Amino acid sequence: MRTIIRNATDKSEEKVTIDCCEVTQEIINLRDYAEGIGNSISGTADGKSVVLPLSEILYIEAVDEKVFAYTETEVADVRGRLYEYEERLSEKGFVRISKSVLVHLSKVKNIAPSPGRKFEAELCNGERVIISRQYAANIKKVLFGGKINEL
Repeated sequence: MRTIIRNATDKSEEKVTIDCCEVTQEIINLRDYAEGIGNSISGTADGKSVVLPLSEILYIEAVDEKVFAYTETEVADVRGRLYEYEERLSEKGFVRISKSVLVHLSKVKNIAPSPGRKFEAELCNGERVIISRQYAANIKKVLFGGKINEL
């Protein structure tokens, strides 16, 4: 198989084109891989390598120099730093809510006041995470365009 790489003038023009005589399982796997780039995080859970689709991740947390991604069913140790995930995933619906946590906004069921002028986000699985005061303004801006005063 021959490959061609061309420079795009703009990020929005980047694409992968597959020209084939027959759509085989190998071609389907190649397509799935290309479509999945940037839409998942790799890590380890229970000593096994796992790939977590971003659509399943509830939040990402830094604990004792390690970073973990949480889904409804598993916790994976992922490589990298929290700020790297923040930069990479901000356009994918993830936002920092505290010094050590990024939350996937599409997984937030509701946000309510909590003692100490903090807020608490309830996730779709019933789990609750604290939004610190320092990051409340950012959440307000992301969710409401900065127009609501309660947050």
